[in-house]
Amino acid sequence: MSDIEKVKKLRLLTGAGFKDCNSTLKEANGDIDKAIELLRVKGISKASKKMTRSANDGVVAVSSNDQKTSVIEVNCETDFVAKNEDFINFVKELSELNVKTNSNLEELRKTCLKNGKSVDVNLVDLIAKIGEKITIGRLKTFNQDGCNNFVYHHSVVKDNLSKLAVITCIKSKSLDENIKLFGKQISMHIAACNPLSINEENIDKKILEKEKELIAEELKSLGKPEKITNKIAQGKLNKFKEENSLLSQQWVMEPKKKVIDILNEINGNDIEIVDYIRIKVGE
Repeated sequence: MSDIEKVKKLRLLTGAGFKDCNSTLKEANGDIDKAIELLRVKGISKASKKMTRSANDGVVAVSSNDQKTSVIEVNCETDFVAKNEDFINFVKELSELNVKTNSNLEELRKTCLKNGKSVDVNLVDLIAKIGEKITIGRLKTFNQDGCNNFVYHHSVVKDNLSKLAVITCIKSKSLDENIKLFGKQISMHIAACNPLSINEENIDKKILEKEKELIAEELKSLGKPEKITNKIAQGKLNKFKEENSLLSQQWVMEPKKKVIDILNEINGNDIEIVDYIRIKVGE
């Protein structure tokens, strides 16, 4: 095999550039297997340098298997790479594995892709090939008995990949057309309104404490008696909780009603929103 043929083969096997393949083959005295190992080491070195950079772009992927529905966020540095075929193929395969591993990140990283290499090894290879920082972000699997999962994608990149994805887990006695329509619409609502929790009681206490601090700071300049400012502060906090709790939010399809009102209207099916997740890339 001629030197140029070896370079072509090495490029095909590793996806590395012509110059890297040519110089590494010389370093390996023409041994392709050794050259692959050297490129891997160089790739790891390049990847580690890139990992100090910011990766605020990427895609969110959703995959399903029987009753399970999983979502995973994979980040990169630019929208250009987010649309790269190699990146997309990696994320698609990763998303399918995410369902099987129930979003167990440690297990997922050790699981092998179709090429026989682990997710971690493939990730390093992809970073070396593409030249950007790539990371696995948020992930979750829904697998509740007696529930149906509804998926909504916004700003679709390709197939089951998008810039924003919502999964809503709904429990009901039946799955008629009204339930299906509500499942689709509530997922769209969550995408648009970004609630902090299903109800007011479950809003993260740290978020509420921070909001209290912001309200107190805002009311300092009023110069009113403490009794009055405390009442105003409580009113503002109640409004914050109402606006950020899914059930008490105004229904995007009909703003005069709240989400809880819509649930009550169709509650002949004993419908319940059990859980949800909203992932927007870079948020």
